[in-house]
Amino acid sequence: MKKIFILNDQKIEGVTNIPLLNIRFLPQNINIKHYDALIFTSKNAIYSLNSFNKDWKKIPSYAIAKKTQKIIEEEGGITKFVGKSSHGDSFAHELKDLLANKKTLYIRAKKVVSNLVQILKDNQVIIDELITYETSCNKLDYHVNIPENSIIIFSSPSTIKCFFDLYIWDSSYQAICIGRTTATYLPEGINSKISPSQSLSECIKYAKSFS
Repeated sequence: MKKIFILNDQKIEGVTNIPLLNIRFLPQNINIKHYDALIFTSKNAIYSLNSFNKDWKKIPSYAIAKKTQKIIEEEGGITKFVGKSSHGDSFAHELKDLLANKKTLYIRAKKVVSNLVQILKDNQVIIDELITYETSCNKLDYHVNIPENSIIIFSSPSTIKCFFDLYIWDSSYQAICIGRTTATYLPEGINSKISPSQSLSECIKYAKSFS
């Protein structure tokens, strides 16, 4: 049985955690009531915004996936639309007609890899961006041993960077990436399999099919 590793602190049965990412919220002074629509593409965008502004709950939210919708509604928000593709660029194309004539705010991390904002702007959507959190590599004070033939799940370019800062890749390892964009950040020569669906739970389910 191959061991499966995820690079965050989310506890999931049958999977080993290496919590490589540190999330820091970045409170902002903003009158969010000026907006007609909010875009969320990650759980941390929701949690970080909610930490300093509660008015977002009254504004219709557009969620990239069902998991994002679940967190929006658990935190008291209103979901207007849920994306079908779970990928930033494809999500933008799903939104372009829905957000016509709406003043829109995209809540995001300091670094993002999708072209969501540019795609929407190119389609005449009025959109602003609000950076509410940033990720950095967590300096672990212990070492997690990764045996041969393990499966490593990479859920973002940040997890790739942090992993290769600490570990040397073994040729017996199998990389599974949450999406094609993330896979492009792997070092040259490392092949990966792409999860059929862009959610961590689906990545894990996919990984288990190889274990």
